[in-house]
Amino acid sequence: MLNFNSVGKMKKYNNRIFTVLLTFIGLTFISSCTDDLNITPEDDQTVLSEELFKDESAYKEVLAGVYANLSLTGVDGAGSSNIQGLDAGTSQYGRVLVYLQTLSADQMIWSYENDPGVREIQRNIWTAGNPLLYGMFGRASVSVGFANNFLRETTDEKLDARNVSASVRSDIVTYRAEARLLRALAYYHLMDLFGKAGLVTENDPVTNFNPPQAERAQLFEFIETELKAIENDLAAPMANEYGRADKGVAWMILAKLYLNAEVYLGTDRYTDCIEYCNKIIGGGYSLAPNYLDLFKADNNVSAATNEIIFPLISDGLSTQNFGPTTVMVNGAVGSLEKNGVSLGVGEGGWGGALRVRKQFADLFNGGAFLTDTRNTLITQDRSDIITDISDRDEGFIIAKYSNVSSTGTPGVDQTFVDTDFPLFRLADVYLMYAESVLKGGSGGTIGQAVTYINALRTRANNPQEITVTDLTEDFILDERARELHWEAHRRQDLIRFNKFTGGNYNWAWKGNASNGISIPAHFNLYPIPSNSMASNPNLTPNPGY
Repeated sequence: MLNFNSVGKMKKYNNRIFTVLLTFIGLTFISSCTDDLNITPEDDQTVLSEELFKDESAYKEVLAGVYANLSLTGVDGAGSSNIQGLDAGTSQYGRVLVYLQTLSADQMIWSYENDPGVREIQRNIWTAGNPLLYGMFGRASVSVGFANNFLRETTDEKLDARNVSASVRSDIVTYRAEARLLRALAYYHLMDLFGKAGLVTENDPVTNFNPPQAERAQLFEFIETELKAIENDLAAPMANEYGRADKGVAWMILAKLYLNAEVYLGTDRYTDCIEYCNKIIGGGYSLAPNYLDLFKADNNVSAATNEIIFPLISDGLSTQNFGPTTVMVNGAVGSLEKNGVSLGVGEGGWGGALRVRKQFADLFNGGAFLTDTRNTLITQDRSDIITDISDRDEGFIIAKYSNVSSTGTPGVDQTFVDTDFPLFRLADVYLMYAESVLKGGSGGTIGQAVTYINALRTRANNPQEITVTDLTEDFILDERARELHWEAHRRQDLIRFNKFTGGNYNWAWKGNASNGISIPAHFNLYPIPSNSMASNPNLTPNPGY
């Protein structure tokens, strides 16, 4: 379970949390997301909900289960799925998020094209039947359902009926705010990736209800309103237990909304983005002294925690899953190099399955980037050109993530890593601030933007500081790639800079061509998955699909 222990570190999960959650949801959650996402608990796990809540600690445990959906896929190990119709490997929340935001763009490429959905995503030839799209849409929808059910079970009326103690009721105020934030986070991802979704809250019927479709503008308003409404009930930045949401996470989602508002709404909100960046920066966060410590096995207890605003938890012993960090660490073991031991996994790892495209490698060409610690490219005996995606000896590999601690201790398991995935961190806030100032937002200065960028470069041991004249849109986009690669931002960034679809910028294998070709504008949104539309007739296809 999410272990909220005395030192405030929420690193460990236990299957009891998902058992509790699945039992509870299995009895109360029928179709509030989609009919094909029913949850069926094992018979020996069946506990009546009122029995469950006789123990007041259950409220915190069920909240932990809402968080658990971001990391776990089931109760029986990495290969199990608690959702009928969703495969564990193609629906782990962080993994499919990385695939849709990174694998679809110019930074990452897989040799494992026989994995369901991978070939279509990385070649930009996806359809509404792609299982990775269904996995993301489904898993995010399940987050919404779990949050809604927690909110239904923590109303004043139910707490009164159960005679819940005053101290627990006080805690539940914060728990409910966290559940609403997690629901808003899921809708943020659905809005960004798919442009629309079925909008359902705890006030809607549980059974025989198909959520009405909400377009981007409606989802944007819902997310914004929710996050502002719960702000005072959330813990102060960095004051909650590690891995739980606080005001800083709410501000981060809002800053992301405003940064991309021109894409979402056709109206710029850069001034609002700067406002929320300033709130986050004033919240007590600080850059980790060493860049790569952010991506190591002890990033939950090292100085990295001062920079990571919200992680997706991973633990090689008790949260075994094929999530993003397990995939990226094992995938970074080269077919030629066999560098798995240095990364804390088996010597051969996954044998060079995961590599980078030439356009990403070019961002670290020579000069100041030779010492830049963000440059973890492994290039010896390799070409930067990939003519055959299945040839693992072609293309550079990188070693950004590792299953080794900042003190050199390997993780507890050689396949499933201990490394948490940094969904949001302070460095991104610095870059968002700089971009928003550059694009005309008020509330910040170009001088401060340059200072923030240079702080990142200094941390990365890059001797080349920038000046005001260097701060251009192209520079910001490139610097975001250097700082934030493989952190599930790239597709969104390229769309915001009008470089994802069309032919303004092509990369290797874009549009299924080795040198890249233009792809149509409707690919700025993914299609609503066919299975999801079949389950909810209120959902309609996105244009072009």
